[in-house]
Amino acid sequence: MAAVSPSSVDELAAALRDTGSAPVRVTGGGSKASWGGVARPADVELSTRGLDRIVEHAEGDFVVTVEAGARLADVQEAVGGKGQWLALDPPEPDATVGGVVACAASGPRRLRFGTPRDLLIGVTVVLPDGTVARSGGKVVKNVAGYDLGKLFCGAFGTLGVVAQCTFRLHPQPRAVRCVSVAADDPGPLVAALRRSPFRPSAVEYHGERLSVVIEAFEAAADAQAEQVRALVGGTVASGVPAAFGVRPWGPAEVGLKATFRLGALSEVLALVSKGFRVSAHAASGVMWLGAAWVDADLLAELRARVAEYDGTVVVVTAPDEVKRELDVWGPVRGVEVMRAIRDRFDPDRRMNPGVLDVI
Repeated sequence: MAAVSPSSVDELAAALRDTGSAPVRVTGGGSKASWGGVARPADVELSTRGLDRIVEHAEGDFVVTVEAGARLADVQEAVGGKGQWLALDPPEPDATVGGVVACAASGPRRLRFGTPRDLLIGVTVVLPDGTVARSGGKVVKNVAGYDLGKLFCGAFGTLGVVAQCTFRLHPQPRAVRCVSVAADDPGPLVAALRRSPFRPSAVEYHGERLSVVIEAFEAAADAQAEQVRALVGGTVASGVPAAFGVRPWGPAEVGLKATFRLGALSEVLALVSKGFRVSAHAASGVMWLGAAWVDADLLAELRARVAEYDGTVVVVTAPDEVKRELDVWGPVRGVEVMRAIRDRFDPDRRMNPGVLDVI
């Protein structure tokens, strides 16, 4: 397999033009290389790690433009020096900006700040034929009729390569308080929080404890944390627990993502209480499940039960031999529209072949 590592958008565009019709595997930091379907062989491995610059930090506008190969942790350190931060917190330590966008990866603070598609205000992409297209902030060239930022979020690199992203920033929180309470069934506590006037940054369930994170100025954080503690019980601490946001699976294990309607937390937890390790964005309707092994019958049953709560279950990661026995994506709403979009961008299915096999 030929390896290519461009260091500019122009070099990236030239590299894709030069590949002709060859299948291309796009890589970043590698932290989510096992996500999605079984990758098919490719002739070219294209790394974005040479595209690692912070192009512009418009501090007064709370906006940052970064290249796709920049590590999210490095971006946070750079803007943090100005008292700002990019409110994305997926737990993978080597995640790159492009990988976070391509996989629509988020973490606990999605409750308050949203997911990558909510914070992305401009994007530069290179299409499979080498065309450079931009949308959103500082537009130079658009692909008419498409919001590229939203299309490329969660496309797993199948429509082209994310080259550069512009994000909205937030003030860096001055103080962090975490209310932690033991709970076998956190559903009633989460329901009480949703009815309350509080706006926590995150509400996480780690299989036995509920963590409610308050981020604000020092005095406000202390006051809100005490009010939340009075509502749900537990204790207040500075900072977040060690397990905060961590995916509940290890190498060579199976990781699932379940989504469901708000208010169905207790019911979905009851379905997975045996056989899975659980980490949930408890007030967002998102649950991560880890297990040593999952078979097709168990997955089909789980999908059917979660569907009763307007939910879906996808296989995030698993060894390839396990993925081959499973329907990784399951039923997908709007799949015909997705296929039509991919036909428009990559009709030969040469970008990241196999990873998003449902389309």
